[in-house]
Amino acid sequence: MSISLQKGQKVSLSKENAGLKKIIVGLGWDEAPKAGGGGGFLSSLFGSSQSQDGNIDCDASAFLLQGGRLVNKGDVVYYGNLRHSSGTVIHMGDNLTGAGEGDDEQITIDLASIPEVYDKIVIVVNIYQAVQRHQEFGMIRNAFIRLVDASNNKEILKYNLTENYSGMTAMIFGEVYRHNGEWKFSAVGQGTTDPGIGELANRYI
Repeated sequence: MSISLQKGQKVSLSKENAGLKKIIVGLGWDEAPKAGGGGGFLSSLFGSSQSQDGNIDCDASAFLLQGGRLVNKGDVVYYGNLRHSSGTVIHMGDNLTGAGEGDDEQITIDLASIPEVYDKIVIVVNIYQAVQRHQEFGMIRNAFIRLVDASNNKEILKYNLTENYSGMTAMIFGEVYRHNGEWKFSAVGQGTTDPGIGELANRYI
C-alpha cells in the first residue's frame, strides 16, 4: 500500500520494502488554466511541442551528492545528460508540456548498485527559461513526486506538493539518501527562485 507523505516527512525505503533494489521516481505537474478568453488553455494543450506558444516546460533532474556535496558536473543527471556514468541513475527523457495524466518525467535509480561514495540523490524540477518566458510555479498545479518499485511497478509512496509556490521558478521535490545502511526518502517541497539548473546545482557545491 502506497504511503502518502506530507512536507518534511521522512520514510525508510529499505525497512518498508524488503528486497527493494531499483526504484522509478515519477514526477508530474499540470499547467493551470489560463485566465480570460482566447482559448489559451486549449492552445497550450494542442499547440507547438516546442513550447513556443507559452507552454510551461518543466525539467526534472537528479543530483548525486558525495558527503552532501555535488563534486562533479557529471553527477547531474538531466535532459542534457540522461545517464549517469555509473549507469545507476537514468533520466527517461524530457517532457515539454506536462500535458496528460500520470508521470510527466521519470528517473530510474538502481539503489542496490549506486557506488558507496554517493550518499544522497536530490530530485529537483526547474522551469526551462522561466525568466525569459515570465513563468513560475504559481502557474503549475497538481505537482507530485512518487516512488515506484521497478520490479513490480507498485507505488511505494507519493508526495503531493500542495503549497502556493507563486514566484518560485524551481523546486527541490525530494531526496533519496543513505542513513545507517538504509535508503530513505525525504519529502522536501522547497521552492526557489533559481533561474536554471546551473544555479540549482550551485546550492550543493
